[in-house]
Amino acid sequence: MAEVSAELELFRRRWREELAGDAKRRRRETAAAEPESRRGGGAEAGEPGYLTLARGLLDGGTPACRSPSPARPTEEPAGDGDGDDLLGQLIRDLNEINEVPFFDIQLPYELALKIFQYLGKTELGRCAQVSRTWKVLAEDEVLWYRLCQQEGYLLDTSISDHSCWKLTLKNCRARERTLKTNWKNRIGAVSQLQYELGKILCDVHSCDGVVIAGYTSGEVRLWDTRTWDYTAPILEPMHGPGDAGPQPHVSFVRINSSLAVAAYEDGTVSVWNLMFGREPIHHYQHNQRIQALALASEGATVATASGFEVKVESPNDRGFWQTTATFEIQKLVNFLNLVPDVTGSPVTVAAAEDIVYLLKAEDPGKILHSVYGQPVTCLDVSAHEAAFGVKTFGWLLNEPNQILLYNLETSQCLKKMGNSIGDFTCVNLQNSPPNMLVTGNKDRRVRVFDLRKSESLCSLYAHQLGVSAVQMDDWKIVSGGEEGLVCVWDQRMGTKLWEMHARHPVRHVWFNSHSLITANIPDEKSPRGASIMDDDLTAHRKHRGIIYAYEFSVDQLAVESILPICRSSYDEVTGYNYNIGLAVPYDNI
Repeated sequence: MAEVSAELELFRRRWREELAGDAKRRRRETAAAEPESRRGGGAEAGEPGYLTLARGLLDGGTPACRSPSPARPTEEPAGDGDGDDLLGQLIRDLNEINEVPFFDIQLPYELALKIFQYLGKTELGRCAQVSRTWKVLAEDEVLWYRLCQQEGYLLDTSISDHSCWKLTLKNCRARERTLKTNWKNRIGAVSQLQYELGKILCDVHSCDGVVIAGYTSGEVRLWDTRTWDYTAPILEPMHGPGDAGPQPHVSFVRINSSLAVAAYEDGTVSVWNLMFGREPIHHYQHNQRIQALALASEGATVATASGFEVKVESPNDRGFWQTTATFEIQKLVNFLNLVPDVTGSPVTVAAAEDIVYLLKAEDPGKILHSVYGQPVTCLDVSAHEAAFGVKTFGWLLNEPNQILLYNLETSQCLKKMGNSIGDFTCVNLQNSPPNMLVTGNKDRRVRVFDLRKSESLCSLYAHQLGVSAVQMDDWKIVSGGEEGLVCVWDQRMGTKLWEMHARHPVRHVWFNSHSLITANIPDEKSPRGASIMDDDLTAHRKHRGIIYAYEFSVDQLAVESILPICRSSYDEVTGYNYNIGLAVPYDNI
């Protein structure tokens, strides 16, 4: 007890010395600013209320409460005792401080704001309960704007676009929870993007809700599902002087934020600018059928593979399209991808049977991977890595099929993942979360791999004829199968949320936070007994393929959705004879 009393007395002595030094400094400042008649008497002149209060507490007495500041309304104490009056006076004195109190020091507002930038939502909420000054600081718009940006909301906005960023962040999180609930329960609107009458779907691609489709009639159509505008404009092909007959089938279509590309059966390639209109801005020809088509995710670069040649086209500085590079390879190309986010000349990754090429202008014939007799079954690339499935000799040499991950800068194999008897049919690396990869296999399973550990996190069994398309984000997986089944999975729980079925294999799957695009594309482009010259187009409906668009931001059950024809203006001169049971009447003819 003696030691504790001695330490207490030492603390009180030091505090008195500090208060005395602070009071002398303030007296000197007051003496220089005020006349002699206003100094003197009672308490130290120019001494603030909280110093007087602290001095009284050290002396063991109860100091007299001064009158409240005229700038603030008089606040009645919460209790009747002297302790309550003392507490209320202390709170009022602290609230009159212009600088932000941090324990025993005073900080400028900007410096205190810099410290608070390291806190999260929970910590800011707790700090707002300390005092009024801390509440103002913890609710500063700069802090909540930074938190909103860090969580990925409203990235293209500035701080002046909203008056209360704390409320904006709350609304964004509530909307995200609603979307997640709608995804899990399949609540939303679903529609069929089926426009070309009587023709068979050949290929589908999408980017940010804009869908492009090519048909056996040679026509290329566009849909913008972001605005529910399903008028499906036609992208006109480049017509030559001798193109009087029917157009060739569309082999491949690709789209990004600014360009649309289509490759045809006769080896022609057309490029459209989505901002300039329906006429193509570029057109070139291959001598043979095109085996693969690739379009850069951002920018204007197109790569095509025909025969033993890979050609890369892009515009120059003046906007004129030209052949950037031409590569001669040894085998026929099966898969072709352009590496995203590349500065300078474009980089292409091509898989030709059992060889994977890394095609650069400065190193045209570089081989990334080659094992004789082990063909590549799927391919996907990101900015720095390439992932592809390899079909090994299987049970003959006790060597299962695997997914190989290569670094594109060092050309070294980083990981070997998966031990499956079936062939890997699809892989998605570019659209997966960081350090994650999702694959589909002929053994009917969807597998998610952690690239840091080279091990499978989960294995999902669903598709009877094998997996044909797959994509994932941080909590869900969407997979499509050869039997036409689309499944939505909860990745963390490993359970199936819901499924949808159509007639043909699922060849394209794309989704974002609020929408989903799937395409069922038939393998047979000229089915037996389905002549395109027949008048009854309903006889060919089962052969044509279908595109589904789901919108989960709409609070509506999927089975209650209205078909696009029932939302149109009905100004078309042709239609299907089975569209007689409309959900809404013909009120605009």
